[in-house]
Amino acid sequence: MKYDLIVVRLGELTIKGRNRGRFEGLMLTRIRQSLAAFPALEYERTYGRIYIRLGDENYEGIEARLKDVFGVYSFSPAIRSGHALEEVQEKALALMNSLEPAPSTFKVTVKRAWKVYPHDSQEMNHLIGAHVLRNTPPLKVDVRHPDVELKVDIQPEGVYLSCEVVPGAGGFPLGMNGKAMLLLSGGIDSPVAGWMAMRKGLEIEAVHFHSYPFTSEQATEKVLSLTQRLAHYGGSIKLHLVPFTELQTRMVQSGHEHLIITLMRRTMLRIAERLAEKHGALAIVTGDSLGQVASQTLGSMNVIGRTVSLPLLRPLVMMDKQEIIRHAERIGTYETSILPYEDCCTLFVPKSPATNPNLRIVEKVEGYLGSELETLIEAAVQGTETIVMTPSGRAKPKREAASDESSARVEQPVDASAGKPASDQDEDRWF
Repeated sequence: MKYDLIVVRLGELTIKGRNRGRFEGLMLTRIRQSLAAFPALEYERTYGRIYIRLGDENYEGIEARLKDVFGVYSFSPAIRSGHALEEVQEKALALMNSLEPAPSTFKVTVKRAWKVYPHDSQEMNHLIGAHVLRNTPPLKVDVRHPDVELKVDIQPEGVYLSCEVVPGAGGFPLGMNGKAMLLLSGGIDSPVAGWMAMRKGLEIEAVHFHSYPFTSEQATEKVLSLTQRLAHYGGSIKLHLVPFTELQTRMVQSGHEHLIITLMRRTMLRIAERLAEKHGALAIVTGDSLGQVASQTLGSMNVIGRTVSLPLLRPLVMMDKQEIIRHAERIGTYETSILPYEDCCTLFVPKSPATNPNLRIVEKVEGYLGSELETLIEAAVQGTETIVMTPSGRAKPKREAASDESSARVEQPVDASAGKPASDQDEDRWF
């Protein structure tokens, strides 16, 4: 069946009040950006709906992209008819006859949004259903559990007929709710947290901490690949690569082995907050899941989170590991996340990390480091390198005081296929 258009239904936007028009306008912009590879498409926005006229474009290719657009609740490929009853009946029959495999049962559901139409919804259900039955003898009506539901939407501009409802990504259009910094490790959790943040309308910029030469070039490439995959959903994402070697080494030398993880994560949050202020972000997103590792007990999260004043968002906090893995597989980050390249979160892990650290003691240890800690944090912020990742790869990078050595290192090509799947390396990952 050659479809005429796609009917796009919007999700949470329908609950908006006076700003609804602006939100729907942003939704249309995001759909246009996602489908930019199909120049023949035409768009029309009505109350709570967006119509995409296909012209000569291929529906299957558009369907694959439209599924991943945040803010789209569902959509249906449809054919359009005039208001004349005979034309609607013939289009309905043609649509039913085009279905493969042929259904055994069906029902008709008519929505009469245009109230001046001469037949009400119940009449149209009978008039269309009876016509299909007379001309398709094997079919039977089943109003409870039909193989196919023929939806008929009567609008002022025409009648739309469809038999399929494709679930969308849901949520809000990207960027509608501001910008946040995502702490992105090479593990399973943080990319899922980033996807969930984007689904709620947050534009994200990713922050990754590397400890070269303790961490390998492959570990950085792995994070570049994860950012590229997230950019599939967000158009383009900035990745901030933060040098963390000096800070991590100094914390190991502090003599408080059981507090290393707590100190390290508090320092990461401080750096992320400074980058957020610099780039106009209003929150920090992490991949914390309550009780998953030592640093994600309630006591640890309390002490670590007190470091910053920005809102700390934890989308995964009540999810278990298997649930997170299922999400990672669905969004396409899992296979990259399990590649066996260590990041700085898996280095220098103590045998017995504190699960309920004392805030007063942690602050006292940080006080011993004094101005040295502040100097090292500022050096890390100034040494941060920013790369823009798009769905097709790396865009022109914007460097922020990056050294020639680090520049050469991150300029290696992204290759997520290298390496073998790792065993469970997420035990002491944070993000």
